[in-house]
Amino acid sequence: MLHNLSDDLFLSQKIKIQRKYSNRELYLHQYFVRITKINPEAVFICNNTIIFFFVKNEEYFKAKLSLRSIRKNLRDKKILIIRAEQTLIKLLFSFFPDTYIHDINLDFNEKSFEKTITLGFISFEERGIAIGRNGDYIKSVNKIFQKHVEFEDAFHDGFKIRIQCELIGF
Repeated sequence: MLHNLSDDLFLSQKIKIQRKYSNRELYLHQYFVRITKINPEAVFICNNTIIFFFVKNEEYFKAKLSLRSIRKNLRDKKILIIRAEQTLIKLLFSFFPDTYIHDINLDFNEKSFEKTITLGFISFEERGIAIGRNGDYIKSVNKIFQKHVEFEDAFHDGFKIRIQCELIGF
């Protein structure tokens, strides 16, 4: 899947998710606790249409039981419950639970200090799920990575991460 040891090491880096709530996100945090009895690790609203609730791994399936009810109450929004993972690779897979990621490639741009993570999908349908309608989902994931995901390792501090999806052929 990955092509060299430095890519493996980069993807296994410890990360943390920084929270700075807007008033609306604070309201949604309290709403989530009231409905699920689970305190989310973070809540983010992206593009005013997608709401991400991050929960601890051990509480993920319990939280998913309330997903239908939450979606019904917040009907004009796309609601996602994401595992709040502590390594980059696990967090990546957490954002795309319903897709089969066939390959991951990394590219580093030294001028912009940006690491591009390309997720390779075998089918157009899988890639479409990962990107979302009009690219809204992948844009939201990138926004979260740019604003809220930080490396615990000082060596990687300051990296910009950009995620893209591509269709790969055989």
